[in-house]
Amino acid sequence: MTEIVGEGYAAAMRKETVKGESFAPSKEILLLWKKVHGEMRGEFGEAVFRSWLKPLALQACYHGTLEVSVPTRFMRDWIQTHYAGRILEMCAEKDSEIKRFEIVVVQNGIMADEETIEADKRLKANENKKEEDPYNLSSPFDPRFTFENFVVGKSNALAHAAARRVVESQNVPFNPLFLYGGVGLGKTHLMHAIGWAMKSQGAGRRVMYMSAEKFMYQFVKALRSKDTMNFKDTFRSVDVLMIDDIQFISGKESTQEEFFHTFNALVDQNKQIVISADKLPSDLLGLEERLRSRLAWGLVADIHPSTYDLRLGIMQSKREQLQANIPDAVLEFLALKVTSNIRELEGALNRIVAHADVSKQDITLETTQEVLVDLLRAHDRRITIDEIQRKVAEHYNIRMTDMHSARRARNVARPRQVAMYLAKQLTARSLPEIGRKFGGRDHTTVMHAVRKIEELMVEDAQIAQDVEIVRRALTG
Repeated sequence: MTEIVGEGYAAAMRKETVKGESFAPSKEILLLWKKVHGEMRGEFGEAVFRSWLKPLALQACYHGTLEVSVPTRFMRDWIQTHYAGRILEMCAEKDSEIKRFEIVVVQNGIMADEETIEADKRLKANENKKEEDPYNLSSPFDPRFTFENFVVGKSNALAHAAARRVVESQNVPFNPLFLYGGVGLGKTHLMHAIGWAMKSQGAGRRVMYMSAEKFMYQFVKALRSKDTMNFKDTFRSVDVLMIDDIQFISGKESTQEEFFHTFNALVDQNKQIVISADKLPSDLLGLEERLRSRLAWGLVADIHPSTYDLRLGIMQSKREQLQANIPDAVLEFLALKVTSNIRELEGALNRIVAHADVSKQDITLETTQEVLVDLLRAHDRRITIDEIQRKVAEHYNIRMTDMHSARRARNVARPRQVAMYLAKQLTARSLPEIGRKFGGRDHTTVMHAVRKIEELMVEDAQIAQDVEIVRRALTG
């Protein structure tokens, strides 16, 4: 029996995005998806295609997001973890306007997003009820994401200390705490850790946590049910409000207006607000200036891309949690090869542990390379050293020849070191190979450049931002 959901989660978001705009995929997008879907068989192998990717169906295309569907939540989660990154790359290679790849669950042609189903059930059950418990709206906290499980390094030390301060202070230390950084670097982990710590204190503080998308959905639902007063009362009566990925309300004028007033109301009551985003407040295009200004009021704490030492530390911590027999060589290999984000790194470790459990084989470097062949191939294929040099030269406005020259002026030497650092992070080339691509330099020169940039990324926010900008330009 199929349950009719009503207005789906994605549909509600589209309504708020641009009223009256069609999100049906164009003929060009339909042809693009047909071609990409056909190429997946050769990209991932026949077994993977038949088991996981064949059911993918194109649903919509809107504002750089390609939305596809699968029939089950488990299938969605598996594809999202193991294949979505490469599928996005395949789509972006054919159309550079495609920036995001979303997977929704559709059963028998009906949008079946689990959050929407639960929300509609609650709406029907409480349609005569005038008050809602804030805890019914707050997203649950992941038990894996605690302060005890958060590995601290130079790249995330400030953000970690600030999150701790929010929990330990009797008064609001800074409002808001604004955490920003790339995908999978630990922003959400810290927000969940704050939630768990406050709950464990037993102080009776009402803590609400949700994504910006869910905030927008709840607001749209309140408008639909003509119950905006209850919505306002619910959100403005909490002690701590945490909103994840605030960049997703960019361009949504009605939602921004409501969030702006909610923000002001909580600050006036001296209630704590914690926000996360992928950019600095000043760089969040599509947000009203007054809202960007409010977001920068408190403490802005960035999380830099992880260093090799931090990634290795996270792998060692994860090994202890899993209580798995994983050789040091395997952890070192993963920390060296999977550099894009921590989420993908942990996913890779989970895959090799699951494979060992199912196949009853020991985890070795050889089996790791076999199990992760698709992931490693995607990373190796992602970019070349020539591409890195070209992007860095463009960013710093220097000549390509400067990458190979003997010039030591800082305006040339520093970009060259950035390019060496990115070459080490984003390719599988050895230090001597990288050195040869930079005018025949010695491997020790490359090693020095990598260490220097890692240090500067912690000490100099501008260097960290430059590196992140070029990295994103390269990885899409």
